[in-house]
Amino acid sequence: MKENHFSRLNQYRSMWVLVFFDLPTETKKDRKAASRFRKNLLDGGFTMFQFSIYMRFCASRENAEVHIKRVKYNLPEFGKVGILQITDKQFGMIQLFFGQKPAELEKPSQQLELF
Repeated sequence: MKENHFSRLNQYRSMWVLVFFDLPTETKKDRKAASRFRKNLLDGGFTMFQFSIYMRFCASRENAEVHIKRVKYNLPEFGKVGILQITDKQFGMIQLFFGQKPAELEKPSQQLELF
């Protein structure tokens, strides 16, 4: 069955990759490793959702796997890191609040990927 261009980018095929982390920052070496990890996420197209949560939109599961492999390659020696992938449809159901007031999700910047 051949995919048409409309089914290639839909809310069930498009993915969000979320990286959660809690890294040690007690020593200068720890802080440098944590900073390098965050920089690698940003360089990889992730945006900060909260201080220790970064997210990235991916057009497909296959594309998400590429970025997950990059995150794994750059894991720091110490600390906890979690990687979660969810569909765009699931991510669209998020409920955000600033204090007790509902908040809108910021739209990610458009990204162009060439492979």
